[in-house]
Amino acid sequence: MATASSTLPRPQSGPQPTRSDEDLAPGDIAVGVIIGRASEYFDFFVFGIASVLVFPQVFFPFVDRLTGTLFSFLIFALAFVVRPLGTLIGMEIQRRFGRSAKLTVALLLLGSSTVAMGLLPGYGTAGSTAVALLALCRVGQGLALGGSWDGLPSLLALNAPPQRRGWYAMLGQLGAPLGFFVASGVFLYVYTSLDVRDFLSWGWRFPFFAAFAINVVALFARLRLVVTHEYEKRMEEHELDPAHLNELLPAQGHHIVIGAFAALASYALFHLVTVFPLSWVALSDPAGIDDFMKMELLGAAFAAVAMPMSGLIADKVGRRNFLGSLAVAIGLFAFAAPLMLGGGKPGQAAFLLIGFVLLGLSYGQSAGSVTSNFLPHFRYTGAALTADMAWLLGAAFAPVIALYLSSRFGLGSLTVYLLSGAVCTLLALRVNKRLQTAAVVQD
Repeated sequence: MATASSTLPRPQSGPQPTRSDEDLAPGDIAVGVIIGRASEYFDFFVFGIASVLVFPQVFFPFVDRLTGTLFSFLIFALAFVVRPLGTLIGMEIQRRFGRSAKLTVALLLLGSSTVAMGLLPGYGTAGSTAVALLALCRVGQGLALGGSWDGLPSLLALNAPPQRRGWYAMLGQLGAPLGFFVASGVFLYVYTSLDVRDFLSWGWRFPFFAAFAINVVALFARLRLVVTHEYEKRMEEHELDPAHLNELLPAQGHHIVIGAFAALASYALFHLVTVFPLSWVALSDPAGIDDFMKMELLGAAFAAVAMPMSGLIADKVGRRNFLGSLAVAIGLFAFAAPLMLGGGKPGQAAFLLIGFVLLGLSYGQSAGSVTSNFLPHFRYTGAALTADMAWLLGAAFAPVIALYLSSRFGLGSLTVYLLSGAVCTLLALRVNKRLQTAAVVQD
């Protein structure tokens, strides 16, 4: 990052001139992207982990542990269902009050919704009202995440050198393993430091309270960029402003669908190596939760290392070729996944480490893999809705579907789910290539 900034021309003497738009270097943008995404992923992974370790006992004690976990995963999915609505509401706020106002409202809603979860009474105190309030807070998280779209990833990609776009595309995704690592580490510390009664009574609330402080830091880090004249000028130069749906969908709505399916293999894998396996272990071997969470921390570190590698490789072979190869790799992983996850601690370790490496490589390049197809004035909204649809189609219901099918038909269901994502990615990339070829021929 420092290198990117250090290449900018600076005056040697005399009064300092007004900063030009060239001072907004890709490295500066990347810092805002990483910090912002890490805070968002922290909030979401705190909820995902609590859906396994806390919510079945605290909010669904009236059913068995498996059913309680399935109910928790359904509420988990709510955020992804409402996320596109949050994006559209955020776009309208931006039109009326500006980008910084939208971002402030979104991140405060995200942090407040997460903290509010830590203050909720359990089912034993408030009955079904507690469940309704938990669902309401989860909806708040989803709306906030949609509204927090700041266009930084698109701006980063557009300002990156052509030969290094894979590298800079990876930087925004790096927030995922960082957010997961911190969320898992905090939960692991609390879980192993308290007895079961204290953990379920008050200990589980601490990670939710920590979210607000993290969001405040992220808010200031992103606002430092968003409110600058240089940022606004760059956004205007690239026409990165909200577009109306009645203009976007008829003209280029198909690119939203293609982009969502092009990333499906990675998004399907996302929760199947982070949230779902923890639920499987918690139900089948509760005594092994501690060791499994430690292995997940190592897996997150592997993913964080794999992501920079994805940038380097993608810049050499091409992002779409790289995504296609990884879809094939994820398909092969799908056949071995049931054997590994059901193979005791050695198999589970292999499942996590291999899965996290594949996730780091694929997710590192999944964002915006085809958003360059959008016309400039559609790209800001198109990129946001493409990500929303990828999360909804690939990741929202992955934990509940995988757990339900695996509990009824065995872990072989994982193979089917992951294979379907890999096939969708390969088909979408193929369709996208044909559309590009047809466009070139027409020109």
